[in-house]
Amino acid sequence: MIKNLCKLLTMVIMLTGIVSAEEYTQVRAEHILVKTAVEAQQIKKEIDNGGDFEYYARVYSLCPSGKNGGDLGYFGRDQMVKEFERAAFNTPVGNVSNPVYTQFGWHLIKVLDKR
Repeated sequence: MIKNLCKLLTMVIMLTGIVSAEEYTQVRAEHILVKTAVEAQQIKKEIDNGGDFEYYARVYSLCPSGKNGGDLGYFGRDQMVKEFERAAFNTPVGNVSNPVYTQFGWHLIKVLDKR
């Protein structure tokens, strides 16, 4: 009985995504790089209120990827600075991270896919 309950609970957890059985090795993301936390927070607020991420990347991002809507393509572990990588791998697909500080400035990261 207990063994069957454990199996059922494991299946429910995996199907609902509470815990993933899959370890992602790559993330596809877009990002916006700005100089200040205040600027990052304001842009995040605008995006959360329905603003277009790619538009804000083209207008405000200091990174050359901004001209492409912030698209970074796919990247794996140990290809980005740790703070950026941690946020990208921990942000659910379709969501935008809270502002993340790195040595380059403040980032907003929109996760497009994981594989």
